[in-house]
Amino acid sequence: MQKKSNFFQLFVKTFLFCLILASLSLIAFYGWQFYGKAYQENVVVKKTKDVGVKEAVEINFSVPVWNADYAKGIKIIPDEKVTFDFDEAKRKLTITPRTFWQPTVSYVISLPEGRTTMLTKILDRKLAFSVAGLPEIGSVFPVDGATDVVLGAEDPIMVNFNRSVENYYIKFVLNPGNGLDYQLNPQKTQFKILPKSNIENGIKYTLKIFAKVTEDGDENYKQIYDGVFETLKPTPVVWEKDHALRIDQAKKYTKAKITEGKYIDVNLATQIMTTFESGTLLDAFLISSGKRGMETPVGTHQIYNKTPRAYSKAYGLYMPNWMAIVPGGKFGIHELPEWPGGYKEGANHLGIPVSHGCMRLGVGPAKIVYDWAEVGTPVIVY
Repeated sequence: MQKKSNFFQLFVKTFLFCLILASLSLIAFYGWQFYGKAYQENVVVKKTKDVGVKEAVEINFSVPVWNADYAKGIKIIPDEKVTFDFDEAKRKLTITPRTFWQPTVSYVISLPEGRTTMLTKILDRKLAFSVAGLPEIGSVFPVDGATDVVLGAEDPIMVNFNRSVENYYIKFVLNPGNGLDYQLNPQKTQFKILPKSNIENGIKYTLKIFAKVTEDGDENYKQIYDGVFETLKPTPVVWEKDHALRIDQAKKYTKAKITEGKYIDVNLATQIMTTFESGTLLDAFLISSGKRGMETPVGTHQIYNKTPRAYSKAYGLYMPNWMAIVPGGKFGIHELPEWPGGYKEGANHLGIPVSHGCMRLGVGPAKIVYDWAEVGTPVIVY
């Protein structure tokens, strides 16, 4: 009887042991199946389209991986020299090009077979991403085909891109022309451009824009814009077209409107400024006043304030020998404007109303008028 009891107890223990072992095996098997499947479905490239040419590609894993398996086995197709970097959690792999990704190319990342940190098997797989093309033009001023264009420090050629051009080389070609001055905004999405040589009136210009990624070789540039515009044709006037003769005419025919003290006389029709003192004409200078739609205000004004070198936040340029003619300082008299980078507005627009409302003077005349006029000096504009 005792033997039967011992045998029964041994049988029960053996049966329970086998049952527990089988249960653990099933749990491990199905757990591995579920774990592996969930992991495989959650290996993703963070950004798959329009990757920047120097942008790192990030692969996110749903569980920590044994990165030693991937250190030598990852392949990039087509081949590029890259660096690999796993984060400390071993769930993020960053792939950075040593030079750059090729624009518009679609790449495949071939991941070899590997393991998780729990030593479960990871099947090999392929992931894809595509690289953005060259920056595209958002807008250009003057627009293609524009006529009667007036270019200057306040109205430069404006080129806006659809995204930053930080990692690209951009080339501008303006014909006719002899080199360009330009400014790039802090976001590196907008260029202001002006030719180094004088801007001719009534001339048809062509503007071409090129972009590339590599530093060497002009042959790598790709044209991304081609436009044409024509500058304003000279308007026939009754007064002498020759500026020196027109100034002589002004000296001969301009009559004082104030006979006591100093005052500044501005004839918008002739684009001539004359200075008077006690009814006597002292000198006459060629100006450029406000263009159509941004006219210099007519009437009797005065000099409200003066400063040797004012800065316009609205237009991002300096106005030497500044004299305000309205209380708020919106309009004034100043020398030909200049950009912070050194570009100086040319004198070829003097005699033509092309400013944004102020009255521009040439370099020498601006200094003469600035030194002569005092705060409170009347300014008559008609």
